[in-house]
Amino acid sequence: TVLGTAAVPTDAATVLGALSLVLWTLFIITTIKYVSFAMRVDNDGEGGILALMALLGVKKQNRPTIVAVGLFGAALIYGDGAITPAISVLSALEGLNMVTPALQPYVVPAAVAILVALFAIQSQGTAAIGRFFGPVMLVWFAAMAAMGISGIVQHPAVFAALSPVYGLTYLFSHGLTGFLVLGAVFLCVTGAEALYADMGHFGSGPIKLAWFAIVFPSLILNYAGQAALVLEGAPTEGNIFFRLCPQILLIPLIVLATVATIIASQSIITGAFSMTRQAIQLGWLPRLRIKQTSSEGYGQIYVGVVNWLLMIVTVGLTIAFGKSDNLAAAYGIAVSATMLMTSALLFIAMREIWGWSMLAAGSVAACFLVVDSAFFLANVTKIAEGGYVPLLLAISVYGVMWIWHRGAAAISMRMHEALIPVADFMAGLAA
Repeated sequence: TVLGTAAVPTDAATVLGALSLVLWTLFIITTIKYVSFAMRVDNDGEGGILALMALLGVKKQNRPTIVAVGLFGAALIYGDGAITPAISVLSALEGLNMVTPALQPYVVPAAVAILVALFAIQSQGTAAIGRFFGPVMLVWFAAMAAMGISGIVQHPAVFAALSPVYGLTYLFSHGLTGFLVLGAVFLCVTGAEALYADMGHFGSGPIKLAWFAIVFPSLILNYAGQAALVLEGAPTEGNIFFRLCPQILLIPLIVLATVATIIASQSIITGAFSMTRQAIQLGWLPRLRIKQTSSEGYGQIYVGVVNWLLMIVTVGLTIAFGKSDNLAAAYGIAVSATMLMTSALLFIAMREIWGWSMLAAGSVAACFLVVDSAFFLANVTKIAEGGYVPLLLAISVYGVMWIWHRGAAAISMRMHEALIPVADFMAGLAA
């Protein structure tokens, strides 16, 4: 995807530059910013931008600006949240095209059926779902690592991309093209904000363990394997990931990839549940029925209204866009904007919660903001191509929050105006 976006010959410098950008993006944004920094800040066990907003803008002191930033950031997550399951399932099923093009007409109907089934089982809770999903994901990441190693063996020199020099050289030597490719690179970390929001469901410890021990190494190996395959002359058309797989194992891999993308979509759905409960507790959404799905974890919940609304929007987007490439243009802008807001809130957390000096907090936050700003600006170019979709969804969600909060505040004020002091009430009874 990155190489296709670059629209330049796939020489060694280009391939290594693109791989370097992907690896360092994973390291800086997901590993350092979210797993190492953001997950150290929680609001009674809850994570995500709404938890940060509540901690800094409500608990510490009443700060309307921080509240507004946090709420709009949460609304943006809802916007991209509807796209995540659609693009994930479609991209996996499109591997069937490599088996036979005759299966192409069945990709969208199959994706719709899978998505409906995914949302239908949400009421069972993440604990029950996780008992099945956990082993599957272990197999998935093991397969990704093994496929990556098979590619790396063909061209071991690909690990030179671990040096950030290749990525920076590519970025600054290709002008506008080099900058726009960041929009494609960003797709590798769009789940980081949902990872943070899922702290309430799984806890920071298990998430960190899974990331460092399994997920991060597997991603490094697989991306490196794909790059090695391209350096050996493999075509960049279609999905390079599936080219790592032996033809005889292609169908089992597509099945495994489809199940894995369903599980990956789970994180954004459970993240939406967590954010909804936080918004309700803060008075920014109407009270909805929240089902506690486990006696072991307070964060394991199910919100039916949110689940079915997300399903309707996700299925609608799947049918309307039809292909993962079309959805890719709409994907990323909302999350990149939320990441910018999270970095700003993390700066305040470093100062007020951790007690860091202005220099230390400013230096770390500035690094995050520079990286986030670059990705946001690269994604802004996608607005006309479909990026308006998550933005419109986010504006709609934020509008509901704003209207509800203003209405609830007005009713509360009117009720307080109508209150009669107890002494006056008793005097009236006596009279």
